[in-house]
Formats: sequence, C-alpha cells, structure tokens
Amino acid sequence: MLVATCGRVLRQLRSDPRSIALILVVPALLLAVVYFLYENETLPPGAPRTFDRVGLMMLAIFPFVVMFLVTSITMLRERTSGTLERLLTTPIHKADLLFGYALAFSLMAALQACVATAIAYWTFDLAIEGSPGLVVMVAVVNAVLGVALGLLCSAFARTEFQAVQFMPVVVVPQILLCGLFVARDDMNEILEAVSGVLPLTYSVDALFEIAGNSEPTAQLWSDIAVIGAVIVAVLLLASLTLRRRTS
Repeated sequence: MLVATCGRVLRQLRSDPRSIALILVVPALLLAVVYFLYENETLPPGAPRTFDRVGLMMLAIFPFVVMFLVTSITMLRERTSGTLERLLTTPIHKADLLFGYALAFSLMAALQACVATAIAYWTFDLAIEGSPGLVVMVAVVNAVLGVALGLLCSAFARTEFQAVQFMPVVVVPQILLCGLFVARDDMNEILEAVSGVLPLTYSVDALFEIAGNSEPTAQLWSDIAVIGAVIVAVLLLASLTLRRRTS
C-alpha cells in the first residue's frame, strides 16, 4: 500500500509541470540569486567568500521552504477534492497512506537536493571542508522535514490561500532563529531557548559542522538524529488528522 500510494503521487506530480519546476528549478534559481548578490564583494587574500557560508545554508533552507509549500497545497487538494476520503474507505492503513505521500515527496526532495548541490559546487564553486554527499544528505533530510510539516499543516487549512498563510507561522520563525542571520549565542535568552526547539536550527548546525570539518563529527550525527526524530513525530501527529469520514 505504501509503495502504491507513493507511485500514485509521483504520477500526479509527473502530470503537473508547474510543481516539478517549483521543486527542481526554483531552488537552483534562488541559489543563483544568492551567488550574484555576493559576486562583487571585496575580500582580503585568503578570506572565505560570504557565498560559501550563506549559499551552503540556502541548500537546506530552500528545499525546506519549497517542499513545505508543495506538500501542504497538494495534500490540501487531496482533502478538498474528496480523494483522500475515498482512499480512506479502502482497507489502506492511515500510516501507509501518509508515509506513502512522505516517501513520494522525499524522492522528489532527494532529486531537488542533488540538482541544487551540483549547481552550487560545479557552477558556483562552493568551497567547504566537508563532502558534497553530506551536504546532500542534510538537504534531503531538511526537505523531508518540510514535507512532514506540510502534511501536518494541510489538515488545518480549508483553502490553498490558508495553506500558504502557515508559512509565516511555521517557516519564517525557523529561518529567522536558526542561526543564519545572528549566531544563537548572541540572541537574548528567550529567542535562544525558542531556537533550541526548532528543527531547522539543527539543520543549520549540521551544515556548520560539515563546513568546518573534513570528516563527519559526532555533533553532525546528533543533529541529524534530532531532525529525524522530529520528522517521525510530526508524521505520526499528522496521521491523527486523517479521518475515515468527513465531519
């Protein structure tokens, strides 16, 4: 059932070129914008480029944002069109259904991460200590986090506009407090405490670990484990929003 659900969602995406473009093309274009923002910066000899730091973070943030948006809207369409309710009248288990959606979008997220990372390294010469494979891994995990949160938030929206309205509530605070703009140690105590419970913070920490170390560190695996635990918890919580019948 899980594989069948995954295949159905992938077939739907294949017939929707706009969603495919949003998943695969938009993150790469946004990364190009970030690169050209810093293209003419003046640096002392041997100093690292700003793009090497900011661009690396964007490889995790852009997939998170895009997959949250695509997943929440797609799942909302399934709910409002009655497709989800019809599926739930079959013997399919709710967990199989939900994890099937997550698997389908996760496969697209992996492809997205590979495309964006390849462009960052081969086109924009991203230079960090760690391996590209680890960057792709974090980008994929972060995209899956966006998928899980999108599946959960779709349950509380009635229209696509309402689904988009969750972005400033769920997505933007995580971007502001993840440590990209201001180091967490420099935040006041309340904001630092809030950032400590936001999963995107651990994604950024993981990328900082990759940027500064040629080999994987214990802190990196710890950050990945935290994000993985959050993903599973959110998906299980989202399964509680599935109903066999519409109220």
